Amino acid sequence: MPEVIFNGPAGRLEGRYQPSKEKSAPIAIILHPHPQFGGTMNNQIVYQLFYMFQKRGFTTLRFNFRSIGRSQGEFDHGAGELSDAASALDWVQSLHPDSKSCWVAGYSFGAWIGMQLLMRRPEIEGFMSIAPQPNIYDFSFLAPCPSSGLIINGDADRVAPEKDVNGLVEKLKAQKGILITHKIVDGANHFFNGKVDELMGECEDYLDRRLNGELVPEPAAKRIR
Repeated sequence: MPEVIFNGPAGRLEGRYQPSKEKSAPIAIILHPHPQFGGTMNNQIVYQLFYMFQKRGFTTLRFNFRSIGRSQGEFDHGAGELSDAASALDWVQSLHPDSKSCWVAGYSFGAWIGMQLLMRRPEIEGFMSIAPQPNIYDFSFLAPCPSSGLIINGDADRVAPEKDVNGLVEKLKAQKGILITHKIVDGANHFFNGKVDELMGECEDYLDRRLNGELVPEPAAKRIR
């Protein structure tokens, strides 16, 4: 997969990019965990998510947030990292003007950034939030959440306790016009030690079903009947 360097708001950003053979293929962007706690685009779960989308014909990008690897700039507590993610999407879209839709997948800190990106970009039609941390980060901006997606966490996660994630899921499930799918990986901690295969199985199943037209709300006309 080609190594790429593209311009971000605080200098160059380093990524790995795999274009689809199809000009109009959807785009997928994968966002890594917290930069100050060892998060990089080479995280095993980030890599597996990248490969999952790529195998299904998406044009796919993972990249290092500012200050990580060869990406320039300094850690910015989320605001700058959101700008990095927006710049990354802009860069891929500039190379693929025929692509009409996009997915975002984020893990831990990356899930928080991904959900903020979702609010700003109407072309994002699906999301995956892996081990989000509503106990640490404010997710109240999802009012309403504009797209259907998957939230997945482990029931042994002490970094993002299950009750906090459940609270976020319940809030989002109460919103109309989207369908939130919530999956729990039994015995998994925040890092999914020994559980990455189970995690990826759930993510793959969700993506395949969405690509098959499932797990989205019924059209309004259908509901009326």
